Amino acid sequence: MYTTCLGKSMSTIYELIPDHELLLSLEPEELAGVVLEYLHSLPESDSQFSFHNFSLSHTVAEYPGEHQKDITRALREAWMWLQNEGFIIPTPGFQPDMVSITRKGERTKNAVALEAYRQANLLPKQLLHPAIATEVWLSFSRGNYATAVLLAFKEVEVAVRDTSGYSHTSYGVHLMRQAFDREEGTLTDMTQPPAERESTAHLFAGAIGLYKNPHSHRNIPMTAEEAAELIIFASHLLRIIDSCTPSIAP
Repeated sequence: MYTTCLGKSMSTIYELIPDHELLLSLEPEELAGVVLEYLHSLPESDSQFSFHNFSLSHTVAEYPGEHQKDITRALREAWMWLQNEGFIIPTPGFQPDMVSITRKGERTKNAVALEAYRQANLLPKQLLHPAIATEVWLSFSRGNYATAVLLAFKEVEVAVRDTSGYSHTSYGVHLMRQAFDREEGTLTDMTQPPAERESTAHLFAGAIGLYKNPHSHRNIPMTAEEAAELIIFASHLLRIIDSCTPSIAP
């Protein structure tokens, strides 16, 4: 088992970031954190400290074959970013492309950023509604949990407005109450019992009131676990909206 930054056991790039879509979505400076953690896990004499060896096919062999060329290129870019920023430097007396981790690199374990990459597994992209499966998922994977939650519930609000046909001046809890009003809501399923229709209105109004509005006005600390739960909840609300057939003109 690999222990972050302690070098007790060697890992692979794939073990650190198995999702090839996530890897390819990262900028060089973001992916550089993964490469640096990988280098920290190696013995100082390992051949992978060579740019040439690191760039060979075995480094990306566990990824889908059709993406290996692009992944190799992304990893090479991340390596060069580390070198340009002074996290690794050429090692004198060895092959020309051999490097060592610098003092700056030794001090920089990238624990926060790397934890965000690993936490991305808490939010399976394939479970999310298409409206939030890209921007929200990427924001979450980069550790921007509160922003991801705000974006997810903003999409819920936009979907309710667009599907119900209300104007852009309708928003927030009031919009939810209008669209899902028990007797006259544009999106209300009149085949449901009155109590369930009312509960649906409470569900959407409560969600926007608790999870969209507060994040619009202040910074709210949030863990990855909390954010993942709320984003999946927002995805569920979006699927409910998809099932709605507007029945009453606003």
